[in-house]
Amino acid sequence: MGNTFRNIRVHGKKLFPFLIVLFSNLLLSQQTVTGKIIDDSGESLSAVTIVNISSDKKIYSNSEGMFSIEANPGDELRFVKEDFRRVSKRVLTDGSNPQLLITLYQIPKDVGEVKIVKKLTGDLEQDSRIVAKVDKGEQVRQAVGLPQPVGKMREKPAEVKSVLLPILLGNLNVQGVYDLVSGKARKQKRQYRYDDLQEHIAWVRNRISNDYFIQAGIPADKISEFIEFSFLIKPQVRTYVKARNLSGVMLRMEETVPLFLERLKSSHR
Repeated sequence: MGNTFRNIRVHGKKLFPFLIVLFSNLLLSQQTVTGKIIDDSGESLSAVTIVNISSDKKIYSNSEGMFSIEANPGDELRFVKEDFRRVSKRVLTDGSNPQLLITLYQIPKDVGEVKIVKKLTGDLEQDSRIVAKVDKGEQVRQAVGLPQPVGKMREKPAEVKSVLLPILLGNLNVQGVYDLVSGKARKQKRQYRYDDLQEHIAWVRNRISNDYFIQAGIPADKISEFIEFSFLIKPQVRTYVKARNLSGVMLRMEETVPLFLERLKSSHR
C-alpha cells in the first residue's frame, strides 16, 4: 500500500507540469470566431442559436445574422434555428481564422388540413387537451402493447471516484484515467446535457401547438427559447416533462411567461 501511495505521488508530480503546459496552450490558442448566417435565399438569419459543443458556450446571431464566439482549434460549433436544418462546423482547423458564412436550409412543411382553433377556457385540464398535438407513435405503442425503452444506450462518462478508488487498491483503469485527463469525460457529460435539453424542448413542442404560445404573447421564433428559459427559472417544468405530465408542464410554464416577456422588452430597449 505504501508503494502505491508513493507511485501516486511520483506520477502526480510528473503529471502536474504537463497539465500546466496543457492549460496554458488551451488559453493561448483560444480565439474569437466571427461569421454571418443566411438562409438559402441569401437573407440574414437572426436569433440563430450558436453553441460551442466543446465549451458549452452559447450565443445568438443578431438582427443582421452576425455572431462572435470564443473557440479553440478543432472546436465544433453547432447552428440551430427552429424550422431550419441544423449545421455543424469545426473551426480553426488549419490555423487560419477567416470569417464564417453559414447557410441554413429551411425544413419543408406539410400544411395539412386547416383546423378551427378552439378558444382557451383557463382550465388547464381542458386547455391541455385543446392545444395538445396527437402523438401517433404513442397511440400505436399503446394499441400494440409495445414496451417502452428503458434508459438510453450511450457510453457512461468516467467518474473521478470510480477511477481514483481502484488506483488506491492497486488497480489502474487506463481508459478511465485517459478520459479524465484528456477531457473526454467532461465533453461527454456536456454533450449529454445538451442532447437531453433539446429532447425535452422537442417533447414540449411536439405536444403543444404554436398558437398556445403565440396567444400568450411569445413570438413564434422565440418559443424554443422560452421553453428553455422556463426550464431554468422553474426547474419543476422539466420535472413534469420527465414525468410526461403535460398539464403540470403548462401550469409551471405559465408562471414564467411574464418574466420572459419582460426580458424580451428589456432586450429591445
